[in-house]
Parts: sequence; structure tokens; C-alpha cells
Amino acid sequence: MTTFEQQPSVAIADPWVGDEEKAAVERVLDSGQLAHGDEVAAFESEFADYCDCEHGLATANGTAALHAALEGLGIGPGDTVVTTPFTFIATANAVRLVGAEPVFADTDPETYNIDPEAVRARIRAADGDVDAILAVHLYGHPAPLSELAAIADEYDAALVEDCAQAHGARHEGRPVGSVGDVGCFSFYPTKNMTTGEGGMVVTDRDDVHERAGQFVDHGRDGHSGHVRVGHNLRLPDLAAAIGRVQLRRLPEFVEKRRENARRLTEAIEEADIEAPTERSGVRHAYHQYTVRSDRRDELADRLAEFGVDTAVYYPKAVHKEPAYDEFDPEAPVAERAAETVLSLPVHPRLSRRDVDAIVTALGSLTDGF
Repeated sequence: MTTFEQQPSVAIADPWVGDEEKAAVERVLDSGQLAHGDEVAAFESEFADYCDCEHGLATANGTAALHAALEGLGIGPGDTVVTTPFTFIATANAVRLVGAEPVFADTDPETYNIDPEAVRARIRAADGDVDAILAVHLYGHPAPLSELAAIADEYDAALVEDCAQAHGARHEGRPVGSVGDVGCFSFYPTKNMTTGEGGMVVTDRDDVHERAGQFVDHGRDGHSGHVRVGHNLRLPDLAAAIGRVQLRRLPEFVEKRRENARRLTEAIEEADIEAPTERSGVRHAYHQYTVRSDRRDELADRLAEFGVDTAVYYPKAVHKEPAYDEFDPEAPVAERAAETVLSLPVHPRLSRRDVDAIVTALGSLTDGF
């Protein structure tokens, strides 16, 4: 049997930053304009265009984008935001940071995204008390935005898209981030594109863009001074310069992820594990290629023998984290997902040899593991 020592390691993530990004950084360094320069404004405009949105607002990171978006919507103390319990904790943290109350609705067992029927049930249980629905496009698969938008309209609530893992994904032909009132992206190094650290808020609403922009820039209004209390959550020009190059490369990155995912899915057909789902009418961006197995730890060990790195996103539902001890929703589907999911490498820097190694490892599972 092929052993770990005989096979090169296939990493779960490997950011792809090349000569163009380096040249962009050097251009900014040479200009001497490291902040409040033209690069951020250009990146905001270009990213908004990519998302078919009127406005883009660059932020220091993805969590800041979520925080600023909620501030821009006027969500605050006494408000209720229905969201998913199966996500990175930043989603729920942003709700609490503005003083609002997160209400967790269970997830779809196939896509791991928030379940519209669970959302509706939670709102009804609260006598219709909801101010926003915060949907996450987990692993790059778009959430059911049409159903969620209908619920949001019915209860006069805002719809927020957490697109931190979904750059390049589409829902019924539209880019994610453009369907709800506001969309939020992260540019952390392992995302589908990166600025090193960074985030972006996209929206068609002038009022949300204005208030969110004030919040990330010390509450500053360009005309009246500091009109509210805010943070310094701006993106520097160095990061924006990297982002502009990465955005041009994003279609290539996503297509490579999708091609890698196709090959992995073909290899999984004979194995005793569940491959990811791509629902009709959506375009999965495959930030993660996440399988499901009741024997997850054994599966990870077996893949490691072939030099294939894996990771669990996420080992706990949010309400199982110590910081959320006081929350006890009924979310058995999300809790079960946390016990069974395992992500395999799918990133665009995988070579053909890397993908072959993963396929070989998956092929070995037909004999059991």
C-alpha cells in the first residue's frame, strides 16, 4: 500500500499569489500612497461590478464586512437576526457585536445551508419577531435565496448574504451578494481570492452603503465630520492592489476548483462516503470540497496515509461553543453535520499529480477503511 512517506503531501489550502500581485504591491509602495489612495476605490468599484451591485465597500476583514453591513442596515440592540448554527463563528459574532440577538435555525442535510422551513418555524415561534435573516453560502454552495427572500419580504426583514466562502458562486444566474439587501465577502488567504486579509460589503442600497461606510471610517461623513461612533476598519491600498489582481484571476480560480471537484466526485462514486451536492439552478464555487462519513476520523487517517491533508469545517455547531452556552436551539441536522463532515483539497493550485493522488486515495476506499 502507498504510504504517507512515499507520497508528497497534498495540502488542504495553498494561496496562489504570483508575479502580478507582487508587481501591484511594488507599484503602491513606490507611489507612497499606502492608505486612502486610488487602489481601494478602484477595487471597490471593480468588485461591485463583478457582483452586479451598485456599491462596494472594502473592509479590514470579512468579520468587519458583516459587522459593517449590520450597522448599515440599522440592526442593533433589541433586534433579532435568524441565522445558521453551522458556520464559522464570525457570522454569529457579528450579530452579537451590534447588540442584536442571533436565533439559530437548523440546516439542510445535503447543502449544509440554512433551511427555509426551519427559518419560518423559528420566526413563527417568535410571533413574527425578526429584523434580518443572515444566510451563509457554506463551502461555496449558494443558500436558497429565493425562498429566504420571500420569507424576508413576508416579515419585512432584511436579507444579508454571508458570501465569505462563495466568491464566483451564482444563484439562478445572479452572483451571490446581489440577491439580498447586502452581501459580505472575506479575502482571508484561504478564500477563493485573497488580499492577505480583507473584506467587502456589496449592496444596491445607498443608505446601507452610506452608514456602513461611516462605521468603518470612524463614523466620518465626508461633509459633516464625525456623525456617529465608528471603528477604523478600512482596507489599506496594499491589500486592495493584491485584490484587484486576484479579482481578474477569480474566474480561472473558480473554474479550476470546479474541475477538481468533478474529478473527486467521479472517484467517490464507488466509495462509502457522501459527495457534495450541487443543487439545480446554482453554481457551486467549491471553496471547500466537503464529504460526509459516519467514520470521519478513520477516513481522515486513511487519506493521510496517501499524503492527503484534510480538515473539519466545523467540528462544533456555533451553539455548542463555550461563548454560546446560553443558546440551546433544536438543530439536530447541524449538530450531525459537525460530527460527519470532512473537507478534502480542491484549491486551484492542485497539480494533476495532486488530484491523481487524491483520486488514488479515494479509490482505495472501495476496499473499506
